[in-house]
Amino acid sequence: MKKIVASAVLVISLGILGGCASVSKEDLDAVRATASKALADAAAAKTAADNAAAAAAKAQSSADAAKSTADAAKSSSDAAKSSSEAANACCQDTQTKIDRMFKKSMYK
Repeated sequence: MKKIVASAVLVISLGILGGCASVSKEDLDAVRATASKALADAAAAKTAADNAAAAAAKAQSSADAAKSTADAAKSSSDAAKSSSEAANACCQDTQTKIDRMFKKSMYK
């Protein structure tokens, strides 16, 4: 019996407390204003994130172009080096032939 009375008192207390809780128009307006501000802040953050993503994409594109240019320059450099080495080898061969001809003419 005590449990039933205690349960009834508890249910009635909760009903009274729940019925007394009400939201005033000012409180509701404050919540709406806070929600609107949060929505505006989220939109601004999304815009900033989109701008940052666009800047990152542009930077990546510039880096890719720079790498392509550097690769082309390295290729040209390698070709010039190869040509220079071939010319040097030809020069060495010519020098050797001239030396042999000079020595041959000196022994005659």
